Amino acid sequence: MTMGTGGAAAAAGSGVGVGPYAELTFDAEGDADGATARAVAALDATDLLVFAHGWNSDRSTSTRLYDRFFAPFPGLVGPGVRLGYAGVVWPSIRFADEPIPDFESPGALAGPGDGTALDPATREALGAFWPGRDEELDRIAGLLEERPGSAEALAEFGALVRELAGVGAAGGGGAGAGGGGGGEGLDGGAGAAGEVPAIFAEDVRTACRALADGLAEAGGAAAEDPAEPGLALGVVPRGLWRGAKELLRQATYYQMKKRAGVVGERGLGPVLAELARRRPGLRVHLIGHSFGARLVSFSLHAVPDGARYVKSVTLLQGAFSHYAFADRLPHDAGRGGALRGLQHRVDGPVVACHSAHDAALKVFYPLASRMAGDSAGVLGFDHRWGAVGYDGVQAMPGVPRLTLAAALRDGVPAAGCVSVDTASVVRRGGPPSGAHSDICHTELARVVVSAGRMGR
Repeated sequence: MTMGTGGAAAAAGSGVGVGPYAELTFDAEGDADGATARAVAALDATDLLVFAHGWNSDRSTSTRLYDRFFAPFPGLVGPGVRLGYAGVVWPSIRFADEPIPDFESPGALAGPGDGTALDPATREALGAFWPGRDEELDRIAGLLEERPGSAEALAEFGALVRELAGVGAAGGGGAGAGGGGGGEGLDGGAGAAGEVPAIFAEDVRTACRALADGLAEAGGAAAEDPAEPGLALGVVPRGLWRGAKELLRQATYYQMKKRAGVVGERGLGPVLAELARRRPGLRVHLIGHSFGARLVSFSLHAVPDGARYVKSVTLLQGAFSHYAFADRLPHDAGRGGALRGLQHRVDGPVVACHSAHDAALKVFYPLASRMAGDSAGVLGFDHRWGAVGYDGVQAMPGVPRLTLAAALRDGVPAAGCVSVDTASVVRRGGPPSGAHSDICHTELARVVVSAGRMGR
């Protein structure tokens, strides 16, 4: 499915303050809007910064992100560098109750139904995300607002969410289900069957309990009243509906994770390969936030052997496996990560910026990534399910691990993977995601400039 030409016209008035800037738009299948691709190809630049937003961003939010993040670059690069800017726009979802630092006021989770009801903007976004499913979504919205106390109502909610997510009934496995032998280390991209996360395959009450506990850990909700588990058999504590709302959020997360790989591998990667063919001297620098980091990383699959046009990759709070680049998974030596070896297709470094203040990656990424059949179930921490944006690149001996201060003082290595702890600046944000979107800092722009050898 190829999209129309409206994206190119809109990009001209995008609101991004630096230039030259163009928007590069993709649909859910990874097909590019041809007009936007041509606009990017026409940018007069020696170095092209290509930034992909993450999950839970609509177009206006991503435009504001690009405007803020790109703003420092003109003052950071050397005199021989002419920058061009491209903002990737791909279909995501916007949970409007989730605050983003500098964009919205903290505390947006407070609302009807003790934070469980869907606000109108989120309900509208879900309708666009799952078209033709208004009946199911209205029922889900009603249950979240009412928070009935019956186990049957919670089971109905879980079945509706699983149906929307396309993973089948609880315990039924769904397409691609299987034992949890480390599938997340593979972190498959376009066309990968994948395994069903445990939160969709386990008993819905168990899953909602785990997610409610996760919200309490992340500061997104008060812990349940200790007396509530003593309620009569079959009665659902009202606090469990906080976990139910998070289950719905994780259903969109599950879909976006797959979509990011598709758009990167089938969309952005081929567009950049064609751009390099037409503009052989252009230096490309990839930047991705959250699932956008996954998107730009999977675009490396389309870089031809021996091509040197991708000069750097900077991953900001990347929402994919910290084992993705590993030759061997620690828990399964017969397998490697989905991106293994792809760092060698970059004529420069792959820099993973990570922060321990990122609650989305600390708490919810492992819950959403752990696979059905894993002995740990949905509860408890297992290092297998960690994210690169939380603790950096793992299971790759010799990968440098730098503080942000050291990276800014001494620069980053000229090639290969490197982890940079950015917790000194990536630290602000409300529940449930914490500092996951706190990325608009001049220090991070300087990391990109260092990685791309563009500085003064």
